[in-house]
Amino acid sequence: MVKPIDEEEQLTDPEEPEEDEPQPRGTLYITRAGADRLRAELKHLLTVERPKVTAEVSFAASLGDRSENAEYIYGKKRLREIDRRLRFLDKRLEKLTVVEPGSQKDSSKIYFGATVTLENEEDGGKVTYHLVGPDETDLKTGKISVDSPVGRALIGKRQGDVVTVNRPKGEVDFEVIKIKYV
Repeated sequence: MVKPIDEEEQLTDPEEPEEDEPQPRGTLYITRAGADRLRAELKHLLTVERPKVTAEVSFAASLGDRSENAEYIYGKKRLREIDRRLRFLDKRLEKLTVVEPGSQKDSSKIYFGATVTLENEEDGGKVTYHLVGPDETDLKTGKISVDSPVGRALIGKRQGDVVTVNRPKGEVDFEVIKIKYV
């Protein structure tokens, strides 16, 4: 006998990822500092932000009519955002593999965690990037994802190699000047 599916079961599948959770390809790597930042954010949301917003929502609810109570409506929305982020961080931290770049055995090639200095073949400009996981990317500090076009092009290369990177503006060639693991 086939069990009928009720309406709620049709709408949700516990195996499906949340909308805001990117689908990882293979192993997800992160540096120790990146993992510590994610854990600190999780702890802050759990111990500071969520209790604060919960108290604000409780107070707003005590004021009466919730349908026109902006503080209550905004607070509930903020709680949902916090809970969504908490679920994401919790699941993400379970899936991440912490890598210590300084323990890289073959430091002659570019792998996850490498700090790489490149020279633009066209104008001679130099740029330094630190290859990190997608959760740590910060272009202002030179941290680029290993999944980015530049990151993918650099993996496995050695000092002196020329790397062609496909960018939206067109192709550009970089020479690998220096590789270091810290």
